[in-house]
Amino acid sequence: MREIIFDTETTGFDPQKGDRMVEIGCIEMIDRVETGQTFHCYYNPERAMPKAAENVHGLSDVFLSDKKLFAAGAEELLAFLDDSNLVAHNAQFDFNFLNAELVLCGYQPISRFRMIDTLAIAKSKHPGAKLSLDALCSRYGIDRSHRVKHGALLDAELLTQLYIELTGGRQIGLGLAEKSKGQDSQDSARSTSQQTERKQFMAPREHHPSAEELVRHKAFMEGIENPLWTEI
Repeated sequence: MREIIFDTETTGFDPQKGDRMVEIGCIEMIDRVETGQTFHCYYNPERAMPKAAENVHGLSDVFLSDKKLFAAGAEELLAFLDDSNLVAHNAQFDFNFLNAELVLCGYQPISRFRMIDTLAIAKSKHPGAKLSLDALCSRYGIDRSHRVKHGALLDAELLTQLYIELTGGRQIGLGLAEKSKGQDSQDSARSTSQQTERKQFMAPREHHPSAEELVRHKAFMEGIENPLWTEI
């Protein structure tokens, strides 16, 4: 199963009031294992960056001034997302901005049926607890020491680890001792052979009745009054 864990950075909180997405970071995971494939891009929002937002993610007007517009990279992003489920923390926020950008440049919004919200998962597992990405990373022992400011790809990397923990964690030793199918077959055959060599077999015993047992059985059957099988 392919899933995309992603995060966005924006100029504010509401795309309906003119706020824009300025960064997106995506990480591909297949069957709960990161593949190493990522998508990361900055976008020129065509508007000034509020100081409060810049303080959060550090993306200034100067830094974003030479970045491409979202419309210029929309097809590349959609190709990476494909039809996979999309995982985000407080996913409603990220979906609102992503879909607003898609609609602005003439694309269909992404169905919310594809949305997986780790905040909702965390609420069900830890009601009443602090549920920010920082707080949950601390709860699950995920190293975030390198997170000085918010960054879409960095936060997506942390969220990938958190999502795995929230949904059951990794199996111990997963991927550390993989063997080829041929090696597995050899090991299985070797184990079976060793078990056969160690096992002590008893000599088969006879199962057919003796003459005496047959006589006793006949006498027993004849002593049954009104047997059912005579009525058939």
